[in-house]
Amino acid sequence: MIAGARHSPRTGAVPWPGWTRWLLRFGLPFAMLNAMFTLENIWPTLWARPGLRLSFELCMATLALTAWLAARGAASARMLRALAALTTFWVVTRYVEVTASAVFGREINLYWDGRHLFDVLRMGNAAEWQIALGAAIILAVVWLAYRVAHHCWAAMARELAWHRPRPAIGVFGALLLGIFAMHGMGGRDTRWFFSMPVAPIIARQAELLAGQLWPGSIASRLSPSPAFDTHLGGLGGADVLLIFAESYGVTTLDAPDQAARLASHRARLAEALRAGGRQVVSGRVRSPTYGGASWLAHAELLSGVDMQKPGNYELLLATERPTLVRHFKAHGYRTVSWMPGLQRPWPEGSFYAFDRYVDATNMGYRGPDFGHWRIPDQASVALVQAQELAASPATRAPRLIVFPTLASHAPFRPLAPYVPDWDRLLRADAYAQDQVAHAVAEPLSWLEPVPAYLDSLAYTFEWLGDYLSGHAPPNMLTIVIGDHQPMASVSGRDASWDVPVHIISADPQLLQRLEAAGFTPGLLPMQPSLMSMHGLTSVLLSAFDGRSGSRSGAAE
Repeated sequence: MIAGARHSPRTGAVPWPGWTRWLLRFGLPFAMLNAMFTLENIWPTLWARPGLRLSFELCMATLALTAWLAARGAASARMLRALAALTTFWVVTRYVEVTASAVFGREINLYWDGRHLFDVLRMGNAAEWQIALGAAIILAVVWLAYRVAHHCWAAMARELAWHRPRPAIGVFGALLLGIFAMHGMGGRDTRWFFSMPVAPIIARQAELLAGQLWPGSIASRLSPSPAFDTHLGGLGGADVLLIFAESYGVTTLDAPDQAARLASHRARLAEALRAGGRQVVSGRVRSPTYGGASWLAHAELLSGVDMQKPGNYELLLATERPTLVRHFKAHGYRTVSWMPGLQRPWPEGSFYAFDRYVDATNMGYRGPDFGHWRIPDQASVALVQAQELAASPATRAPRLIVFPTLASHAPFRPLAPYVPDWDRLLRADAYAQDQVAHAVAEPLSWLEPVPAYLDSLAYTFEWLGDYLSGHAPPNMLTIVIGDHQPMASVSGRDASWDVPVHIISADPQLLQRLEAAGFTPGLLPMQPSLMSMHGLTSVLLSAFDGRSGSRSGAAE
């Protein structure tokens, strides 16, 4: 018999190793499982590494396994498979959560984000075989994680068949449970050595799923709508172009390197506005979303209803709440949804009741495609100008046009070149083949996206300045608002959810009313943020009314 060996509690004949060897055989699989349970993101990449912390959930699972073995004597094959499967699910959930939080700067919503996964992959110009290969690799990694977890649990179960360590494991597990439960008492942090648990993440996703499937359970969460009882006399019948600038966040103002890179482009935009007889006031507002889910920002501004809580968007679509679109329509405006990013039917759009819905399939763009999004922003504006705004305002109804841009959408490539000849953008030869080839050949990087992001915004400032200085209707009101901050790999850790909003007009009285509401002259909005995005809706309604003392209240 090996020195220091122990006898089996059942027969007394099977030798057990000494404590040192037992701790090694039990500790190694436990450490392997703990490494899987405590994954942390290597910011801002897609890679993860084990955290130097202890998994509370693994400790409790080990305590439960110990109690089971003490009562039943052995772990069945079915039980080990269940433990391995649950561990794999836990690990995959943790990886997805920490990676999404690092890359996009927000928690993931499996119900909504999952349906857009294929489109996200297509944005990177990945071929279908590459997507299929990637899916196969992911499945292989998941299967490997399952096999490793199964081996570890089986090894731990074999070692726990020895009764001697069980009391110590029970005491240690109870101690850890007590320490975890005492967190916050007297202001003490008793969980500093624990990794972030996975169970709350799963509970959160279950809550989100329940909110999507049974929206009636959260109907009371919708905030009141603005009254929409004002008029539009303050606009004087001017056309209104509402531009949701994709991923245009305050990181472009607050990050010194980004602000410096865009300073000259902002200056040229400001000069172009002056040349076109226009002035601009700016502010900061808080977006309901971060790094994605642009439709939440669109809905919040157009409805004046808070979209930050999960499920509110779906609830809103099931109501007959008033919107800016309906409001303008009721006051004689023709309303147009100009959505070059839509490449498939959009039944949700019926909620807004636009007079005309335009997407990538019926916009009339004849030029070459640029990546997944196909239609460059400058070409989109040239088309809306030709189709909706070219006629004299005296011969047509005023327009409200809602246009979300695409150039600054991750991964920010390929980027179309600026074209000085706007008429050419209406033709099939809008861009030369060498321009397309050069744009497509530009390197695309999810890991170092800032240069491409800034290029995309410089492009936006360029075409916007040129359009407003010499092509747009002279009295048109232009609202440029970021829908959300860019993904966290661009905006950085713990960035705010604020976005800039610029209101451009040739009407000084309108801009003065906005200044009275907190906006500042120029393209550099002062801190802090003025309000939430849905709060901006009421401010706009009041400014558009133009009557002295007018104010949009709230109504259910």
